[in-house]
Amino acid sequence: METLRDAAILLARVGLGVVFAAHGWQKFFTLGLNRVGEQFAGYGIPQPAVTAAIVAGVELVAGAALIAGLLTPLAGILLGVDMAGAFYFVHATNGPFITQNGWELVVALGVGALLVAAVGAGRFSIDRVLGG
Repeated sequence: METLRDAAILLARVGLGVVFAAHGWQKFFTLGLNRVGEQFAGYGIPQPAVTAAIVAGVELVAGAALIAGLLTPLAGILLGVDMAGAFYFVHATNGPFITQNGWELVVALGVGALLVAAVGAGRFSIDRVLGG
């Protein structure tokens, strides 16, 4: 049963990590931080240029950390906070559905990241190899 649990945690970490890392990559290299900062300004996000860089960095680096199972509780908490911000500033008033820019994706990603932070990286992780 422990192997099944650790395999499920691995799948969750990798799935969530890939989505987060892809979004961070997109902000840095596809859209560009200037454009993301402009979008953030339109949503009323404070210090939009700085926040864009922080959000992109958290999503890319913490997403990669989830994939590897490295500093997993910290990565999960940072990503959960990231999604709480997205919920509050962008998606909360739009209803649940992503087709209306709603909150379903940010809630799923945020609670998933927090769940992984709470349960840990599992046996198949760098955290486990390092004794965490």
